[in-house]
Amino acid sequence: MESIIPLVLNILTLTSILLLVSLGMAIIFGLMNVINLAHGEFITVGAFTLVVVQAAGGSFWLALLVAPVVGYLIGLVLEKLLISRIYQNPVHAILVTWGLSLILQQVIQLIFTANPQSVSGPFPGHVTIFGENYPAYRLFLIATALATFAAVAVAFKKTRFGLDLRASIQSAEMASVMGVNPDKINARAFALGAALAAFSGVLLAPLTAVTAYMGINYLARSFFVVLVGGAGSISGVAAGSSLIGSLETILSYEIPATVAQALVLILAVVILRFRPQGLVPA
Repeated sequence: MESIIPLVLNILTLTSILLLVSLGMAIIFGLMNVINLAHGEFITVGAFTLVVVQAAGGSFWLALLVAPVVGYLIGLVLEKLLISRIYQNPVHAILVTWGLSLILQQVIQLIFTANPQSVSGPFPGHVTIFGENYPAYRLFLIATALATFAAVAVAFKKTRFGLDLRASIQSAEMASVMGVNPDKINARAFALGAALAAFSGVLLAPLTAVTAYMGINYLARSFFVVLVGGAGSISGVAAGSSLIGSLETILSYEIPATVAQALVLILAVVILRFRPQGLVPA
């Protein structure tokens, strides 16, 4: 390697991507214990929101505001119609969300065709850091990921919603006695997870081809980020993203990226074998 700077920046970029795509999973799977195989499709919904907004003459910033709203509303409707009925049955959750994933993929492909779509980010140039040129948009992505993580962490530790959600997860009956409506909290939490996934989709779209199946690429990794970091711990998402992002980036310098991803996921399984509670237990 000619310089350590590009490696460090690439590690930060991939860590930020994993952090963004995993925050929604941390809420739905890590906190609510719902195995959501449609998580990737909410990322795709966010990416295609940017496609539609830019095609209509709107800006990246408008899409960044609209996509979480779209994701939230879709998540809220799906939670009310389907997800709320399967909280106590993991097998049903897998089957239902897998079916949702397939349906959403086909609907998106019918609307937008199978052709890859391209979008533009707000910062097309490069920034010189210690003599190395690095894409400005990727630096923006890193900063946005940190800000988003901080906002979510504060929301779950300091706001009434976060306290109610944690109380409901620990004991729904006790939460009800304290005046918390578990059904309402669960619906809002699932919708928030979907909104965060859609938000991440907008941020990822300028870095990749936007297709109906793009979300699949992040499904397994987001699961492993949450598990390795510590299911039930928002802080664990940062730890899991950092570990997996660092290992995958370093390995990708020496071996093909797909092989690096596979090796990192195998290593994650080994870590979970010896530390099933994750790096940062709840």
